[in-house]
Amino acid sequence: MLSKLATLLPLILSISAPSAAYWKGFNLPANLPSGACKTPQDWARDFSVLHSLPGDFASARLFASSDCGTLANAVPAAIAANTKLLVGVWATDNAHYEAEKTALLQAIEQHGTGWIVAVSVGSEDLYRKDASPASLASQLREVKSLLCERGACGIEVGHVDTWTAWVDPQNEDVIRACDFVGHDGYPYWEGVSVEQGLDAFHTNLEKTRGAVNRVKPGTWVWVTETGWPVTGDSFGSATSSIANAQAYWKSVACDIFQGAHAFWYTTQDFASRPSFGVLGPDFKPLYDLSC
Repeated sequence: MLSKLATLLPLILSISAPSAAYWKGFNLPANLPSGACKTPQDWARDFSVLHSLPGDFASARLFASSDCGTLANAVPAAIAANTKLLVGVWATDNAHYEAEKTALLQAIEQHGTGWIVAVSVGSEDLYRKDASPASLASQLREVKSLLCERGACGIEVGHVDTWTAWVDPQNEDVIRACDFVGHDGYPYWEGVSVEQGLDAFHTNLEKTRGAVNRVKPGTWVWVTETGWPVTGDSFGSATSSIANAQAYWKSVACDIFQGAHAFWYTTQDFASRPSFGVLGPDFKPLYDLSC
């Protein structure tokens, strides 16, 4: 009997707490909705609000490292709030890329690596055709090497892009250079109704997974951006509203948070059109974020 229990215990544990294995969080910009750069106090408030939301979000994705002093201001606040960061390194424009690497390495020298979830080099560069696959793959390998030189080989380095970029055979060199692949998927921008949002999202996610596993089997695909706008123009059959954003959250967010590393877009962007933010100017949720 005891031997049977010993055999079953690992299986029972894996079934009882599947979500514990996944990072879940939000994309956080370095600027306030007004356009001003965030201060250390602003970052501290961001992380405090994330922890206060249903689900207690303890991780966040940052788009860059040097812009607005992102890491210099955000990392101490994240450490104080016990929040981990998916760090962005902007890959376009050589001067910008050099500044990004410098900011990342300085943050590691000052704070170690315990605050890092992973590092993303570039964001939708292939979709915008801002970088060639060869140059982006080289940047991925360079950042990985820089981390290894500092004893941080265990930190995964990947790239974030749209599903249309990942299924393009011309971009396979980038997949090969990635430790993980970040998938951005917005059924809204494909003109899909919110009722079809879950099916459309998963259809395209599976296309990314299929392409990645053909090129580099076993590589994890993370959901790095998705969401539905609360305000803004209609796009095909997709319409923005608080009710539709609520419906998309309930069907998509509550699903993917249980089965993938996932970062929602976004917390607060009420000055944008369309606006995808889940929080109003008072930092309170615009709709029910429970699952």
